[in-house]
Amino acid sequence: MFSYALRRLAYSIPVVLVGSFLLFWAVRVAFDPLGKLRQSPDPTVVEREITRLGLDRSIPEQYFLWLGGLFSGNWGISSRTGGEVLPMIGAAAWPTLQLIFWGVLIGSLIALAVGAYSAVKQYSVADYVFTAASYLGIALPAFWFGLLLIQVFGVWPVQSLGASEPPLFFVGLHSVGSSGLNWDYLRHLVLPVATLTITLVASWSRFGRASMLDALSSEYVRTARAKGVPRRQVVVRHALRNSLAPFITVVLLDAGVLFGGLVVTEQIFSIPGMGKLLLDSLLAGDAFVLLPWMLLVALAIVVFNLLADLSYAFLDPRVKLR
Repeated sequence: MFSYALRRLAYSIPVVLVGSFLLFWAVRVAFDPLGKLRQSPDPTVVEREITRLGLDRSIPEQYFLWLGGLFSGNWGISSRTGGEVLPMIGAAAWPTLQLIFWGVLIGSLIALAVGAYSAVKQYSVADYVFTAASYLGIALPAFWFGLLLIQVFGVWPVQSLGASEPPLFFVGLHSVGSSGLNWDYLRHLVLPVATLTITLVASWSRFGRASMLDALSSEYVRTARAKGVPRRQVVVRHALRNSLAPFITVVLLDAGVLFGGLVVTEQIFSIPGMGKLLLDSLLAGDAFVLLPWMLLVALAIVVFNLLADLSYAFLDPRVKLR
């Protein structure tokens, strides 16, 4: 499996290079890195920056110049804040990774339990209730759930009940002066993670139900039942275990996309993550931040795709790694 992982990583390198070049070309065509500086009354300043940044060269030359800067730790200077891009990306990636970790962990456990129960109790009242709830979760946008949770757990207890502070906070991941894993962190974390989890559970539970139904209708499950194996053992040991492979594959693939897809959640809860950084950089036309941002998101998708392939082979021995 280790050699298979290395081969997959090697295969991914040209994909990442081609994708990063296309992203670089698209951003350079759409955004002018010196857009604000061109308003300067002194044209020599603009000419000096064009020469210093290599913007007078061809797009392929600029791409390799930019790529070399990434490997050497020179990620450029943000035209929006004037700060170095590398610390900005690092500071934004950490809150997003925390949201993804808790959202994927809690969402996958709930979705797996709901999907398995709905499949075992197919066409029961509980199955219809879970199905209706999942369709509701898929149909309604994430920002609606986020605003509803803020109103119920953040605004309403203070305005209507006269509480000195809300039971759950809805701005950032820490209060001013607080840090680390503590009670303040948990009170900030619940609402954004719940907003993310609702959407994930709604879609993953449907997939978990379908995967579990396929496993329950398979020949090995019918054979186990014919041999008199207890129902709980058939469901847990045979059906649920074999339904995990496609379920976890979908979870990992979605987790890679989430690395750059939490724009709405982070914007609603004012969390300075990758999604908020993307939105701020897009509005400001900050090409020096957009380029490494897109490259990191592409790398995250490639890594999670690799993890999905490895997990599938680990959970299903019938899959051969070649």
